[in-house]
Amino acid sequence: MVKLPDLKDYETDKNDLQFTIPENFNFGFDVIEKRAEASDKTAFIYINRSREIVEHHSFKDLNLAANRFANVLLKMGVKKGEMALLITPRIPPWYQILIACIKVGVVAMPGTNLLTAKDIQYRINKSRAKLAIVTEEHAHKIEEIQKECPSLQHLILVGNQRRGWLHYETACRESSDILQREDVEPTSSEDMMLVYFTSGTTSLPKMVPRNQSYALAHLLTGHYWMDLKESDIHWTLSDTGWAKAAWGMLFGQWLIGASVVFYDGDPKFDADAHLSLIGKLGVTTFCAPPTIFRLFGQIDLSPYDLSSVRHTVSAGEPLNPEAMRNWEKATGTVPHDGYGQTETVNLVANFPGLAIRPGSMGKPVPGLEVEIIDDEGKRCPDGEIGHIAVKVTDPYPPGLFRGYFEDPEANSKVFRNGWYYTGDTATRDADGYIWFVGRADDIISSASYRISPFEVESALQEHPAVAESAVVGKKDPLRGEIVKAFVTLAAGFEASEELIKDIQDFVKNQTAPYKYPREIEFRQELPKTISGKIRRVELRGEG
Repeated sequence: MVKLPDLKDYETDKNDLQFTIPENFNFGFDVIEKRAEASDKTAFIYINRSREIVEHHSFKDLNLAANRFANVLLKMGVKKGEMALLITPRIPPWYQILIACIKVGVVAMPGTNLLTAKDIQYRINKSRAKLAIVTEEHAHKIEEIQKECPSLQHLILVGNQRRGWLHYETACRESSDILQREDVEPTSSEDMMLVYFTSGTTSLPKMVPRNQSYALAHLLTGHYWMDLKESDIHWTLSDTGWAKAAWGMLFGQWLIGASVVFYDGDPKFDADAHLSLIGKLGVTTFCAPPTIFRLFGQIDLSPYDLSSVRHTVSAGEPLNPEAMRNWEKATGTVPHDGYGQTETVNLVANFPGLAIRPGSMGKPVPGLEVEIIDDEGKRCPDGEIGHIAVKVTDPYPPGLFRGYFEDPEANSKVFRNGWYYTGDTATRDADGYIWFVGRADDIISSASYRISPFEVESALQEHPAVAESAVVGKKDPLRGEIVKAFVTLAAGFEASEELIKDIQDFVKNQTAPYKYPREIEFRQELPKTISGKIRRVELRGEG
């Protein structure tokens, strides 16, 4: 396995790092099996929803269980490169199935538990998937659309038994736990390993193939941003269907040898349950979206034992200073912001030992050339808004995907001028820190000013009446566009013209006055994708 040097001096170490991808790699054999042979160390700690069951699963347990299902797949005649839709909650079979698929070369497509029958039909037909592996709550959805999915051949049910389905537990129980590497077709580092679907904020979800080397490249994520050690107990809050699960519950953690918390919590977030488990399990590194830290910021954290936490990371949304202060007071740690995509590994982060500038995503991760560039691929001056992009180098950038599945039009838009354009924009300051602005399509052009919805939303979030907000540009004959905000209200507040004026004045004092929302519309809820991202494209259509 690759060993990465610690960051003693960021600028020196960033330029000196050499990340070599071997020609042949298989995460199941080269990581899980090797760790299983080396020790009885815990791979993951499973906690059921009621928290009455706490199970420590070793790498050896995981490897044997994965071997059983791998043999089931081989007996079924499933071949390397064929695709399997996988939808389960946070239960041990999710890990066992994934590792088995990786070993055999079957391409797993993890899906969130929020998918509808229509979503599932789209994914199966887009990928021509041969298998569907789900739990009982999704079985009826598969049956509803099965006749419309001609590629689908095998139905596997985890948990309960059901007519017409292969029962996962029974099949595994009757299968051998011995699997030799020579029993399966070998995988190169470039062979497809996983497929994720994009969140579909601006179009139908696209297929993002992730090859075997993607797993290895997440060593950059785990080592530099998450600061993981082999002795850590790490907890990332994520649904099993999101790429965040690969980032925080799978690859980087087990490459380093850390143990992972796997809590099958209620979909409705229970702050008390999560805070209590941190102390009970001795969680040392913790990753959660900013919405969770904002929720924690409204709670008295003093009754909870959070003393084990030594490092915290977060990404995706504005994190207000009060929430950061509350968490730091309770744990002694400040959330380290970071940035990346389904199409990449971690690209930019606040690294341990690097001074945090609140509001900044940090600096580019070592091993990748990440820049702020213009439409022609030229480096933007400091302070100027440009595209966040990854230089397409030789050797190929670790963890960067090679293109969307069978979508040359989309690929020509993101790969150009020798760069991969992420579709996000940012600025860079004189010291190399990167400051997120927003999706390229979301930038508002008003009276010659370029305004970031992200920045306005960050200011809105500080107002006590604002529970959630989304900012878009609305066409205006005088200014080209004006800033319009859609706001959901916090408990205890009611919509009124007086409140609109108060929020507008507040934003004027929080940021440059020209950025304030000239229109505010109150909503009960905001339109979102199944992964929880706000669909601004829908709101722009309404504006």
